[in-house]
Amino acid sequence: MKNFEEKLARLEQLGNDIKKSDVTLETALKYFEEGITLARGMEKELDKIEGKIQILMNQPDIHAGTAEKPELDLFSAAGTEI
Repeated sequence: MKNFEEKLARLEQLGNDIKKSDVTLETALKYFEEGITLARGMEKELDKIEGKIQILMNQPDIHAGTAEKPELDLFSAAGTEI
């Protein structure tokens, strides 16, 4: 289908469309079904990405000549480990 960002945008649009006061029950159900399908597919994509990240994080850095894992200051609070 589309890339992840486009799927996320569609999922957000479906959520907004369901909340409209003039949407019929049948239409809301159709939107809900599409949203569930999208969300499940996106979850699988995220699981694959997480697996790839775990593999990369556990590989030794052959270019630096060390086997240390990279630090993730980006994901820690104020540069401290979580």
